[in-house]
Amino acid sequence: MKRLFFTLATTLLAWNCFAQNTGQVPSKGYALYTANGELKPYDFTRHAVGENDILIETLYCGVCHSDIHQGRGDWSPQSYPLVTGHEIVGRVAQVGAKVTKFKVGDYAGVGCMVNACRHCEYCEAGEEQYCLDGRVLTYGDTDVYHDKELSQGGYSNNIVVDENFAITVPADAPMEKVGPLMCAGITTYSPLVHAKLKKGDKIGIAGFGGLGHMAVQYAVSMGAEVTVFDLTDEKREEALAYGAVRYVNVKKETDLKGLDNTFRFILSTIPSAYDPMMYVNMLKVDGELAVVGMPALKDAPAVSIMAMRGRKKVWFSLIGGIRETQDAVNYSITHNIYPKVEVIPIQKINEAWRNVVDGKVHFRYVIDMGSLK
Repeated sequence: MKRLFFTLATTLLAWNCFAQNTGQVPSKGYALYTANGELKPYDFTRHAVGENDILIETLYCGVCHSDIHQGRGDWSPQSYPLVTGHEIVGRVAQVGAKVTKFKVGDYAGVGCMVNACRHCEYCEAGEEQYCLDGRVLTYGDTDVYHDKELSQGGYSNNIVVDENFAITVPADAPMEKVGPLMCAGITTYSPLVHAKLKKGDKIGIAGFGGLGHMAVQYAVSMGAEVTVFDLTDEKREEALAYGAVRYVNVKKETDLKGLDNTFRFILSTIPSAYDPMMYVNMLKVDGELAVVGMPALKDAPAVSIMAMRGRKKVWFSLIGGIRETQDAVNYSITHNIYPKVEVIPIQKINEAWRNVVDGKVHFRYVIDMGSLK
């Protein structure tokens, strides 16, 4: 036993020395080691803090269904070990020599991407999420700007990111609720803004989970009359409490009766298999169905062109650019729009994932990174 302890201590010392000599940042978190395995403790290093980078000490990280889909390889094959998490908020612990946006002690958030080419037409338009030549997602992606290392996410005690891909957060914001704004917030805020909602517009929100309950709050604040669609009756009272004018259990024919040709806009946040044509048929002529929910590839919904009735649009929206993400965070804080969260220690992450898959969370788990020892 003493020999084993000595070997482990020697290995850890060597690892820390290597990190210090190369400028790399020691980090620890919870990672998947296989697609079907459980998340377990993982020690690793992050790239050195460059002149335009900040080092963020992670305080909280939200648990998104996308973490599970990507971690399990539901969308494409993954590399492991993999630290997921892209709803990050924390305190700036170090800044690079050319950083101007942050100082040590400030609060910052990180969402679904940590870099992009910055020169393609979409980057220049402030929509880095559609970058054509070098977007780097927060985890599970090849970081072409840092020796093609595998990007690692927010289920960890820190993260190094270019200041231009970090979001400013006021010190008096409720930090345990801010992380999900970096994904669940911007993912629903962006399509609602681009739909140009007007006061009194009749719209629908399909799915009342982590994304859906944010979408309802934003839409109500914009003056829309919101109908919520979900699979059970258990969320009815909560949806109405958030300002929805109607709640529809899609498994009840009586709830669905008379809804065709009703809505100007519907936002689908559904992360599992469903029939989008049911919602398309509820649209008025020139109505729009925007899709942000991303089921596993095997459950991907399909739109039937031949089943279309009238002039209608179906489009997909992917998070938002950095500028729009900052707008979403600012809007949320100004209008007191936050997710309903349950804060958990990192040691409960595997149980949390199971509950997310089973639809047993109302509505966002958030990991307290102070629990990571």
